[in-house]
Amino acid sequence: MTEMLRAPAEVKYAEELDWLESVDDGPKPFSWRLSPRMVRLFVLGSERSDGLDREIPQKWFGDRSFVERAIVTLASDRGLLLIGDPGTGKSWLAELLAAAISRNSTLVVQGTAGTTEDHIKYSWNVSMVIAKGQSRDSMIPSPIMTAMEHGVIGRFEELTRSTSDVQDALISILSEKYVSIPELDDDNIVFAQPGFSIIATANSRDRGVNDLSSALKRRFNFVRIPVVTNKKSEAEIVRFRTVELLRRHNIDLELPPTLLDILLRSFADLRAAAASAQSDDGRLESALSTAEQIGVLEDAILHSNFFGDRTLKAETLAGSLVGSLARRTPEDLAILNKYWHGVVEPRSKKEGGEWQGFLEGGRQAIATLS
Repeated sequence: MTEMLRAPAEVKYAEELDWLESVDDGPKPFSWRLSPRMVRLFVLGSERSDGLDREIPQKWFGDRSFVERAIVTLASDRGLLLIGDPGTGKSWLAELLAAAISRNSTLVVQGTAGTTEDHIKYSWNVSMVIAKGQSRDSMIPSPIMTAMEHGVIGRFEELTRSTSDVQDALISILSEKYVSIPELDDDNIVFAQPGFSIIATANSRDRGVNDLSSALKRRFNFVRIPVVTNKKSEAEIVRFRTVELLRRHNIDLELPPTLLDILLRSFADLRAAAASAQSDDGRLESALSTAEQIGVLEDAILHSNFFGDRTLKAETLAGSLVGSLARRTPEDLAILNKYWHGVVEPRSKKEGGEWQGFLEGGRQAIATLS
């Protein structure tokens, strides 16, 4: 197999999916490769009570009811909209669901201000049209149309980032389940095959950018993914992603539990400060999501590996945190400086240990950026 920078879930977990399919005797909706029960097991991991001969590791960390509602939605004829703050794992959950159900998570449309109706329906190979005219051979189906033709899951990322015209084009696809091709005289309708559905994602912070119409909302079942605030769950997510990072880069480096605890507590403190702030100037621009914690830790690990002594230190972690979260100058730097003086400094005196190195590393990083 050709080495990939980032393999999609169906490739990364191919052996596991093959095994689950071989032992799956549950009822499967439409053209699903796995039954709903096995899809849930693939995403959330197995338990001893499941009676499997091997352990299935957990890949998405969140409430079980969210996953079950998402699976039930996809087994119906409605689209699924995963909505939540940035970094809450919406896209990862969408990828895992598509991989488990269809063994293809790559039929994706990325919503942006430049996304057009062609991106969700079809376009044309201009050179072939000039040479032979418009036909099915010269038509370029979109990922969504391809998903319709094969009866699999299509994905639409950042739905509210696309314009209302593009969103409206989804209405007929989700309700009528076909796409008309008026340029052709024959074979001019593509019907969705059983098993087709759409998983869309939207950031709750994008509200007001391009709000969904009530007609489009009726075609989706909403599953809201909250920010992970449980310290134990968040630690599991960060640890899971860190192990993947170390394996991908072939890095032999230990993540000290004390430093993970410092990272988690720091983000919890900053979230609490943001919640109590009276204005946007008193809040960091960062969403302070779990994904951003992982980014801070990844930056610190790579810096330690390439420019340090291959040992993760509190000073390096602090520098990565400040560098990642200080996006606005001087507002974010002022907030971080206040946090370091008001929280980190007293804590370093009281608890000592790695907090002292974290204090010094943060001070140095803030001074450098000021």
